[in-house]
Amino acid sequence: MTEPEALLAVDNLQVEVETRYGTGKAVDGVSFVLRAGETLGLVGESGSGKSMTSLAILGLQPRPAARVVGGEIRFRGEDLLRLSPRDLRRYRGRHIAMVLQDPMTALNPVFSIGRQLYEPLQLHTRLSGSALRQRAADLLRQLHIPSPEARLADYPHQLSGGMRQRVVGAIALSCAPEVLIADEPTTALDVTVQALYLKLLNDTQRQTGLAILFITHDFAVVARMCDRVAVMYAGRIVETASARVLFEHPAHPYTEALLQSVPDLHKPADELPSIKGSPPSIYNRPAGCPFAPRCAYAMPRCRTEYPAEVTVAEGHSTSCWRYM
Repeated sequence: MTEPEALLAVDNLQVEVETRYGTGKAVDGVSFVLRAGETLGLVGESGSGKSMTSLAILGLQPRPAARVVGGEIRFRGEDLLRLSPRDLRRYRGRHIAMVLQDPMTALNPVFSIGRQLYEPLQLHTRLSGSALRQRAADLLRQLHIPSPEARLADYPHQLSGGMRQRVVGAIALSCAPEVLIADEPTTALDVTVQALYLKLLNDTQRQTGLAILFITHDFAVVARMCDRVAVMYAGRIVETASARVLFEHPAHPYTEALLQSVPDLHKPADELPSIKGSPPSIYNRPAGCPFAPRCAYAMPRCRTEYPAEVTVAEGHSTSCWRYM
């Protein structure tokens, strides 16, 4: 069988943040490929650069503080970083859509739910009038929002957090994108609605070949949704593998520590393991491996040189001196 087409390819992406504290490296050389019909999970602690990576793909990084200073982001061979803001808008929503992490800030409080659903449909399709309203209501219905026709007239503050999250998902899926970037899309959902939401994504993926970049802290969701997983730490991807291999044979000490921190129902719950220390500041990255101060396997070399990426097995790579 031939390998699925690479829809999105990120190569050596670098994003800097300029604040009163100085210049920080929020994303420091991230590379990955996302193929049609595939779900790639992006996991790591808060502050590891996951959300900034996803925002940079669509040119949504907070300006003027954050700026892309290097790398390429290619969609079907087209480098999005070379496009003008006007040309990039043609890709947002239509070809690449995004579910933002916080639905309350993603939705405009002064516009109705209907108006915010109509906007991408009017921009990227020829729907209007009753057909436009029907399509918007159908999208809300797919996300299991009750009385969808009535909800079109509501405003964000009139909805619960879970319903707002589903509205954001409906907007993202409205124009049948080829790539969906989902940044913590199930955070505000209860378990039942979360299961329905994930099932909808799976069904959409099977029907259309949708490629999903899924950013989450929830390893249960990773196990259910993701084909491959990329683990980020301090602005870099430190390990990439299939979801099954990552859970069974983690190669990087950070991945191993993350998995050990997940509660195990088959073990006594005396104390939940944790990773000692804190991630390094983006304004003062260490010279060597940034995880070395927290790593149980650290060697002198780890504190002075950053390890190159090495292939551990087919489809499984990591950046760690233990494999060199």
